[in-house]
Amino acid sequence: MATLDAFYRYVDGVSAGDIVACRWVRLAVERHQRDVKAGKRRGLYFDQGAVERILRFFTHLKHSKGEWAGQVFEPEPWEVFILGTIFGWKRKEDDTRRFRTGYIEVARKNGKSTLLAGTGLYLFFGDTEPGAEVYTAATKKDQAKITHSESTRMVKASPELKRYINIYRDNLHIEATNAKYEPLGANEDTMDGLNVHGAIVDELHAHKTRSLWDVLETATGARRQPLMLGITTAGVDRLSLCYEQHEYTEKVLERIIRDDSYFGIIYTLDKGDSWKDEANWGKSNPNLGVSVKPDDLRRKAKRAAEMPSALNAFLRLHLNVWTESEVRWIDTDKWNACSFPVDPEGLAGRQCYGGLDLSSTGDLTAWVLVFPPETEDDPYQVLCRFFVPQENIIERVRKDRVPYDVWLRQGHIMATPGNVIDYGYILAQIDDDAQKYDLKEIAFDRYGATKIVQELSNAGLVVVQFGQGFISMSPPTKELERLILLGKIAHGGNPVLSWNASNVMVRVDPAGLVKPDKSKSREKIDGIVSLIMALDRATRHGQGGTGPSVYEEREPLSF
Repeated sequence: MATLDAFYRYVDGVSAGDIVACRWVRLAVERHQRDVKAGKRRGLYFDQGAVERILRFFTHLKHSKGEWAGQVFEPEPWEVFILGTIFGWKRKEDDTRRFRTGYIEVARKNGKSTLLAGTGLYLFFGDTEPGAEVYTAATKKDQAKITHSESTRMVKASPELKRYINIYRDNLHIEATNAKYEPLGANEDTMDGLNVHGAIVDELHAHKTRSLWDVLETATGARRQPLMLGITTAGVDRLSLCYEQHEYTEKVLERIIRDDSYFGIIYTLDKGDSWKDEANWGKSNPNLGVSVKPDDLRRKAKRAAEMPSALNAFLRLHLNVWTESEVRWIDTDKWNACSFPVDPEGLAGRQCYGGLDLSSTGDLTAWVLVFPPETEDDPYQVLCRFFVPQENIIERVRKDRVPYDVWLRQGHIMATPGNVIDYGYILAQIDDDAQKYDLKEIAFDRYGATKIVQELSNAGLVVVQFGQGFISMSPPTKELERLILLGKIAHGGNPVLSWNASNVMVRVDPAGLVKPDKSKSREKIDGIVSLIMALDRATRHGQGGTGPSVYEEREPLSF
């Protein structure tokens, strides 16, 4: 049986460095130790009896699958620390739980589902909360049933729990306290009338919107000591609710934010750790050698080393490292290192090349200018213009949490009237740029561009059709990657372009040619596609190309 001694052995082991732990785990342990000394001044105390109660409760639970099927679930030391911290810390004013929100991030196969199932049962049964409503929640009800079904099997295998808990399909209920425990999916028609005592949200990284989390959190208002608990493996979307919780956890642990009601812990590699070094794997896998088998990790690591396309999956799923996309292309740190300032006024009169990706008429359109270097030490400089229909902005902000409204206020995007792109605005902007800069050529994707390209051509601008296949896209795609790695491109830190860059997934053909894949990329990449097309024209003409400005031959356009 796991005991209070296991809790303190874990705390001491992490503190002394005897247990392999990343920075965030060490900070979580330090937070507990610090609060033991100073928490009393903030009205907090650590209830060892409460820790012993939940650990005794777990002696009634049994594994139902795998090599431990039928055996009592004995939490591992790291799980004892999490359970003890969440349920042991109390508020002196009313003796209720201190923590109301929890975030646990750990690699796959570390026993998350079993820990979730036991925790849900304790909230449902062990708290003796009158009329308790406890939910396991996920993006779909079928996913939520995975954890809930484990809870149901635990009840069936426990003579003690079966005396009090009734089972009917997906519902667990206790007549004496009028409590219920059910699975809940974000895809259900209605979630009105919830009165949540406990909610366990599984695989938070898979939630594309925050709607389910917000509904559950809002529904805890009438409870004395509700608990919202999110458990997840690292994801890829840095605009998501999950990454928001990830960053908040870091800030709480770093003491940037003080939130006594929030518990968070992250099991991952430290910055600079080699993913190939087996000595680091325990940082992400606290169950290494128990439910996580070293031989299995070695096999998958070997495959990741031999197949670059498998590396991101290994990093994210087995080492709990946030990646940018399923198939990494642009490294965030390298991209951010190219945020050199770009002065639009200082570029006046400079030679440049444009890329135009109209995308769909109802969403983001990108117009990007690339200015070749004038000396060998100069970078290529990038200016971006983004357009979006005014009426679609609020919907994108609400539905997808893309901050178009913020970017609009900051001047990084332009809103055109209506619910489709007004091409007149784009034509006017291109004309303005052609007056200000020495615009040599405009590369365009022919899809949906016939009308606007004809107008540009009629106005005397040089327009070049740019194919979107491997042959056309691969050379400039590889060149852009090379320039980013060398720090030879300046994008000014434009947040819309940076967002596009973080979304890019690439396709590789058998010959090793690459191109951005819009169908696989998780969000818009139009700015990067436009940048690649413009860069192709700029590099084809070389450094410091010559040629007269179009405005030496005609008057500015009027629209």
